[in-house]
Amino acid sequence: MLNDPQGRERLLAFGVRNVPVVARGEQFVFGQNLEDVAEFVGLQGTGHKPLPPEQLIRKWIVVLRATQRFLRQMPDDRLNELVIDNRDRSIRLMGHHVFRIGEAFLESVEDGVEYAVQLANVPPKDGTFTTGEEIARYGDTVIARLENWWNKLNDKSCQQKIKTFFGMQPIYMLYERSTWHSAQHARQLTAVLERFGIEPDQRLTADDLAGLPLPERLWE
Repeated sequence: MLNDPQGRERLLAFGVRNVPVVARGEQFVFGQNLEDVAEFVGLQGTGHKPLPPEQLIRKWIVVLRATQRFLRQMPDDRLNELVIDNRDRSIRLMGHHVFRIGEAFLESVEDGVEYAVQLANVPPKDGTFTTGEEIARYGDTVIARLENWWNKLNDKSCQQKIKTFFGMQPIYMLYERSTWHSAQHARQLTAVLERFGIEPDQRLTADDLAGLPLPERLWE
């Protein structure tokens, strides 16, 4: 909806308040599951080859560690600035969100919480996580929990079903989505550092991101 002024009105007309959504005429499908989107638009699959689950956890940790480095570089007095002018989200909130994505995933796969649309968007309490260092330390707790989840997981196929706001889905779907979701925001944080004239500490490489179904554009 950032690039379409009428996008919000179209979304509400469908009776939907969650994004992403792909619409055609009077029909729509939630965009969380890319295979569902491909079928909706008449394609025989996306052509995307999912990474093995054991590679995905390694990539997710690499992304989260990179996010910690980037946040430690952010000037604390600029954390409340907007990430981009046309979206009401501060750098502080986005930084926290990267790790909250992982925490929300764990709440679903470990605690049985339905993956609701706002679960990954629970913001930090006012007056908390006011420095990049504090947010990075929060990241340490999420990374430790993710590693513990993976190490203790008996069925590492990740095909077990969990409840989400767009239906019962295999764990892998949410697992992959959470990984690339975190990675997309990590890419955006590098752009913020560049805007501040700061060279990002150990940028994510093409190899780091290979195999993740990331949006082509940085702000999609």
